Amino acid sequence: MIPSTESVSQCIRQNIETIAKLEDEFNRRRTRADRFADAIGDFTGSMMFVVIHALLIGSWIALNLRAVPAIRPFDPFPFLLLGSTVSIEAIFLSTFVLIKQSRMSRRADDRARLDLQINLLSEREMTLVLQMLHALSARMGVQEHNEEIKELAEHTSVEAVANELHKVMAEEEKTTS
Repeated sequence: MIPSTESVSQCIRQNIETIAKLEDEFNRRRTRADRFADAIGDFTGSMMFVVIHALLIGSWIALNLRAVPAIRPFDPFPFLLLGSTVSIEAIFLSTFVLIKQSRMSRRADDRARLDLQINLLSEREMTLVLQMLHALSARMGVQEHNEEIKELAEHTSVEAVANELHKVMAEEEKTTS
């Protein structure tokens, strides 16, 4: 029996809600430092950040090149104070970006582990479905001539697949080196 469009959309809606709940839980578990680093990372990755810096640095240079005669230059050319300030800012900003990237990498690893678990479960379920289909076919007297179906109905060894993948990747790496 094919599920109705309504039940499929309900299933999809539930999956979306589950994913949103997992993301929400991940965001709630962030420490105050993580939230701070994320906020800085988000802001520094915006056009507003670029515009503000262009205005500030442009103004700094203009003021120190005597564009406004009423203001005495406080960092004359070659703008050593500006260079030092920007360098220190770059150190802090890169640190915040690295903190955010590290956290996002951990999140990606969590997702990859979840994907692997779901894929392994799906593989096992499909193997059982093929085995049941094979048993039903045998009971009904339907002959299976497709060796691939018989092979897929057998248990898949995750370790064997991982070892084979590792071996192929190692051989490929040798040929490209």
